Amino acid sequence: MELTSKQRAQLRGLANSAPTILQIGKDGLGENLIKQANDALEARELIKCRVLENAMLTPREACDQLSKLTRSEQVQVIGTKFVLYRQSHNKEKKDKIVLVKDKKPKV
Repeated sequence: MELTSKQRAQLRGLANSAPTILQIGKDGLGENLIKQANDALEARELIKCRVLENAMLTPREACDQLSKLTRSEQVQVIGTKFVLYRQSHNKEKKDKIVLVKDKKPKV
């Protein structure tokens, strides 16, 4: 699912008040951290991650790799933090994020 600019803006707004869920340190993106990211994305759909100063990856590199490994969409990278989104497939999830849809231009 490719996010539109309006959807990214909507998700950035929601991420402002979201707590940082994952911290990436000197060990980088290990199996445990990837599992935690997948679990968090399934539960929350939108997660904020932070790259610590002693990390081997830049925030951009960590975001690129983690989004690929979790099949999530990159919402924003700013400073040492980044935000990822993945629509949950849990049908019983009550607090799903409903994204705005772009209207198709009239012809």
